[in-house]
Parts: sequence; structure tokens; C-alpha cells
Amino acid sequence: MEYLWAFLVGGAICAVGQLLIDFTKLTPARILTSYVVAGVLLGAVGVYKPLVDFAGAGASVPLTGFGNLIAQGVKEAIDADGTLGILTGSLTAGAAGISAALVFGLIASLFAKSSARS
Repeated sequence: MEYLWAFLVGGAICAVGQLLIDFTKLTPARILTSYVVAGVLLGAVGVYKPLVDFAGAGASVPLTGFGNLIAQGVKEAIDADGTLGILTGSLTAGAAGISAALVFGLIASLFAKSSARS
């Protein structure tokens, strides 16, 4: 059942994004940013943690999960370091994901053929 709930919740999050692309004039960048901000806000008010506990990777892998991770990292860093944690918590919590994105982006760029867009 865990796989089913992860699939359904993750699929619902992605379906909302696809509907936003299809039926609004929002750019994909604005939608992605909105997802991260929504994850931060839902994590800050304590709503996202129960969803992650229920759906597992279906809620933690999409961009809303990254926003929630940032919110949790800032909360923990503020508790440990005070106001300095506002600046350091998000990068500390998201370091693995940010590093992976950079490394895999670099690897993809080595094999991709660039082309000029006009």
C-alpha cells in the first residue's frame, strides 16, 4: 500500500503542475518556484510532515518536498545557532540535493549536443 499511496500523492502533485501549465499563462519556472514556496509554507505550519509520513517518496521527492526540507532545515538551524540559522539552515539541509543537481547537470552537459536557439 505504501507504493500505491506514494504513486497517487506524487501523481496528484504532478497532475496539478501539468494542469497549471495547460490552463494558465504561468511559465514552468514560476510553477516550479511556486511549488517550492508552497512546500516551505506547508512545512512551516506543520501540514507537510504528516503528508510525507503518509505518502513517503510521493510527497518528499517533488519540489514541494524540497521546500519542506528547506523549512525544516531552517527551523533546526535556528534552534541550534539562533538567527544565524536563517541564513545557513536551508543550504545545510538541501546540500545533498543541490550537489546532486550540479553534478548530474555537469555530467549531462558533457554528453549533450548544444545548439543555438533563435
